[in-house]
Amino acid sequence: MSKTANINVRIDPEFKSEVESLYSKFGMSVTDAINIFLHVSVMEGGLPFEVRQTRYNAETEAAMKEARAIAAGNLSAKKYSSAKEMIDDVLAEDTINA
Repeated sequence: MSKTANINVRIDPEFKSEVESLYSKFGMSVTDAINIFLHVSVMEGGLPFEVRQTRYNAETEAAMKEARAIAAGNLSAKKYSSAKEMIDDVLAEDTINA
């Protein structure tokens, strides 16, 4: 029998149950899944998946920046007296940007 070492991981009990349920469908335990992850990490020479932050296109980034400025009170938002006025304004912007 080979020697083993222990790794202790603290996780949310509900998440643990969810993970156990998932891996049991594959006929393996969480320990088996962790061992597979670690072996693949060694074979790949690092994490076996890409780790990166979500990137947005320039238009989405600009909209998010504008929304943050409005929320912070640094920029005033457009105001409309009716839904029709708002829709007309949006449609006019679409025509200009087309």
